Amino acid sequence: MLRFLFRRILMMIPVLLGVSFVVFFMSYFTPGDPAVMILGDMATQEDIQMMHEQLKLDEPFLVQYVNYVKNIVTKGDFGTSYTTKQPVLDELLVRFPNTFKLAGLSVILSVIIGITVGIVSATRQYSILDNVATAISFIGVSMPNFWQGMMLIIVFSVWLGWLPPSGFSTPMHWILPAVTIGTSSAAQIMRMTRSSMLEVIRQDYIRTARAKGQSERIVIWRHALKNALIPIITVVGLSFGRLLGGAVLTESIFSIAGIGKLMVDAINMRNYPLVQGGVLFIAIVMSVVNLIVDVLYAYVDPRIRTQFTTNSIRKKIRLGEVGDE
Repeated sequence: MLRFLFRRILMMIPVLLGVSFVVFFMSYFTPGDPAVMILGDMATQEDIQMMHEQLKLDEPFLVQYVNYVKNIVTKGDFGTSYTTKQPVLDELLVRFPNTFKLAGLSVILSVIIGITVGIVSATRQYSILDNVATAISFIGVSMPNFWQGMMLIIVFSVWLGWLPPSGFSTPMHWILPAVTIGTSSAAQIMRMTRSSMLEVIRQDYIRTARAKGQSERIVIWRHALKNALIPIITVVGLSFGRLLGGAVLTESIFSIAGIGKLMVDAINMRNYPLVQGGVLFIAIVMSVVNLIVDVLYAYVDPRIRTQFTTNSIRKKIRLGEVGDE
């Protein structure tokens, strides 16, 4: 398992380098002068030239990129924001707790709803409940988050006055954003749970468990669900990683000071260091989430753990460290 983790961590390096190169390339060749954006339209040519020298914008592309990567690796320096003059990493870390909280609440809500409804739909296939749940899941998947968020604000904030329309400071503020994102993710998890459970409950070992007299609850929750978790974990992990990257539209609609809204503001103001650092930060978060998902596979499915153990024993046998018994 340690060797597997080490391999996965090494695989993250070229991915992050590729992401950083693409983002830096696009920022470098995007029309517009960052010095003009910082100094304003009334700046003189001398001021612009001095700003170029200060930001080292006159250096060749590869030199700027190598220096950028070197500063990240050696100093943890993602650059300095053009607008606030603060380190990019500090700006991201200040906003990240709100995004993490929003992603966590949304995923918890989506997992509870999605897995529960998916199991019920699979065990009662083609029933009225199954048809209704499937129709609702299609609506949830196809409904845009920004439209759903605005409708929730109109109904529960403007008409009924039950919940605040913006902000993220109290539990009352958490409800509408979490429901906006959680329901769409719940629809995806529900569909994956239903399809995975339908495949598993038709297996021979499920019929054997029922023939042995085990209750339907034990058969479903202990035998069927455990073997159907791999694709479900994949969907949950992707949803969580995507939300940690910033729910851009939802954070903008509800005025949440998260990474998504920060990135939108940075793009509008052509704050290139913040855009580059934000995208790279999101890529790191996604890579870590994928690594955690891969580790969960081994804990959920014993066959994966056995595969690692078997491969290790076979290698030792080839090297003569273990006798061939």
